[in-house]
Amino acid sequence: MSAQWATECPDGLPVGDTWLPAPSSEEVRFPYDGTVIGRAPVGDTALAVRALDEAVAVRDTVARLPSHTRAAALTATHDALAARRADIERLLVLETGKPLVDCRVEVDRTLLTLRTSAEEVARLHGETVPLDLLPSGEGLLGFWTRKPIGVVVGIAGFNYPLLLAAHKVAPALAAGCPVIAKPAPQTPLATLWFAHLLREALHEAGAPRAAVQLVTGGPEVGRALTTDRRIGAVSFTGSAAVGHRIAKDAAPTKTLLELGSNAALLVAADADLDAAADAVVRGGYYASGQACISVQRVVVEDAVREEFVARLKARVPDITTGDPREPDTRVSALIDTASTARVRTWVEEAVKAGATLAAGGRVLDGGVLEPALLLDPDPELAVWSEEVFGPVVCLRSVPDIDSAFALVNASRYGLHASVYTASLDTAFAAVDRLEAGGVVVNEVPGFRSDTMPYGGVKDSGTGREGPRFAIDELTVTRMAVIRPSTRNTQKKGR
Repeated sequence: MSAQWATECPDGLPVGDTWLPAPSSEEVRFPYDGTVIGRAPVGDTALAVRALDEAVAVRDTVARLPSHTRAAALTATHDALAARRADIERLLVLETGKPLVDCRVEVDRTLLTLRTSAEEVARLHGETVPLDLLPSGEGLLGFWTRKPIGVVVGIAGFNYPLLLAAHKVAPALAAGCPVIAKPAPQTPLATLWFAHLLREALHEAGAPRAAVQLVTGGPEVGRALTTDRRIGAVSFTGSAAVGHRIAKDAAPTKTLLELGSNAALLVAADADLDAAADAVVRGGYYASGQACISVQRVVVEDAVREEFVARLKARVPDITTGDPREPDTRVSALIDTASTARVRTWVEEAVKAGATLAAGGRVLDGGVLEPALLLDPDPELAVWSEEVFGPVVCLRSVPDIDSAFALVNASRYGLHASVYTASLDTAFAAVDRLEAGGVVVNEVPGFRSDTMPYGGVKDSGTGREGPRFAIDELTVTRMAVIRPSTRNTQKKGR
């Protein structure tokens, strides 16, 4: 593990203005070979309640922090993270098992999220309203401002622990909200380091460290954090089942949910087939397939099916697998053996039901699941209809583009989808008709700029991330109506 992490990060959990001892700890293991890379503190409901008490105590202080203070803390955190990026990249590889190339991208995107959140502080403002559109509004001045929603609880998934934490913590601070982060139990270390850097930056800027806290632990800790009526919002990234439970238990508290998907890539008959095949390989297997907008479903027009499948079958075996610490590795071990077993079971079920395993599917050295390509799986099976979260791509063909749109939309998910085509008509039809939070033309559905609105429809969640849009979600409008003078006024009605 990174020596710098061990030197810099205090023991315990960052609760209040200090670090408190955790009641227990557990080993964090490298998914590729199972070696222990460190121990992580494990919190409990008592620490969760303590963090909530501390967040409520500083809520008004954080809401009134000057814009320059919030921006300075976020900028300083960006700089501190950038100075340690090589160490943080290595730590991410070790605790997630994700290939180094993907961890480098994660740090790049985290830095952009911090920088953009700092910039958005300057754009947090309201507007005037013409109240005199009705006679009763004559002589009145109207304007609205945006106010912090209150304490934010941010819960992140294991696949991009640093980036997901940044997308919850940085916009919350920019909006003037204290935030309590809860990382996934499998991947707490990089997020703990991030919280430490941010708390020190807040302190240097003259703000309370308690504006950012972090509590680890299991579902009971999550329930304690998300069901407390003193919080203003919950921002959660994870499975649909857990997200639905959070939304139900937290009601009427606002919930922002990013719940994954089974992203589709459509290949029209007029598409550049080589570019589309490259996109499937590039977009289907990055991060070992553990990305909610990786290509899972490929829908191809019948007219080009044979050619396209031949191109895919030639490319998939060339994907480099193995040790995620190697720069050339693109697919490595999944987060744990249970995930590997689940993905293999889904693939085997599809094959037994008549699908063709055209490539991959074996378990290699280090527990790495060989990148798999499934042809014609039953669309009712989990490998097509649910989120596989592993290095598996499924392909079906349809007679025309209208049928392709219908097949993509016949899903309970709708986060991102993409289409490869040379036709503007098809491109704009996809944007108009595909039921997804984002539609990408001639690029992978996994394309995401961290400045754009990001979120889904249907079971893929509610709300939008991206600093500007998350800040909107984490603030509320406050309308001001002012009559500058009450002299010589006449009653004009309500």
